[in-house]
Amino acid sequence: MDQKNQETQEITVLLVEDDVEECNELQNYADSINDVNLVGITNNSDEALEMVQAFLPDVVLLDLELHQGGGNGLLFLLGLSRLNLPFRPYIIIITHNVSQVTFESARQLGADFILAKYETGYSAQYVIEFIRMTKPAILSHQSDSKPPLTPSQREHKIRQRIQRELTLIGISPKAIGLSYLEDAIYQTIQNPEPNIARGLAKKYGKSDASIERAMQ
Repeated sequence: MDQKNQETQEITVLLVEDDVEECNELQNYADSINDVNLVGITNNSDEALEMVQAFLPDVVLLDLELHQGGGNGLLFLLGLSRLNLPFRPYIIIITHNVSQVTFESARQLGADFILAKYETGYSAQYVIEFIRMTKPAILSHQSDSKPPLTPSQREHKIRQRIQRELTLIGISPKAIGLSYLEDAIYQTIQNPEPNIARGLAKKYGKSDASIERAMQ
């Protein structure tokens, strides 16, 4: 992969963090740029392992202490080493922990870099920009072993981007017609139809008019 393609290619990130405010800040900053895609957020190390297998992220942002969730970062790293993945994500530790013994344990279990939250200048922007700075090297290292997305992974990725864009323009995730809008946009991307509402009406067992009203 040449450098120009690497600069424009999207890099995918899984966030394992139990601080809701920090999750929101990282999500908001990632949403403000177009080459970092936060594919999932969890505060549970077991769920994080499942999400790694499902999404195959390029990067994992990992908090070591998940007091408001379940498990911890070291357990995640141990579980990750036992997974038969086609490639290994780049692991960035983000933590308030100051123990050098813990840091060394994380490195031995496969952590690639540690960003301490207590350092001057630490912020969501700092973290995301660090990922962007290292993106060419990460993608270059993974390019030979990274498999193409399966159809289900590709669909999930597209739908997630649709949901994110709809949220950015102010559509509530609880809106009744959100799933209809998502399906309509996805169908248009894949195979445009002259009457999207009619196709959705058949899928959901609704009338054309009710589908249109909900989307409006």
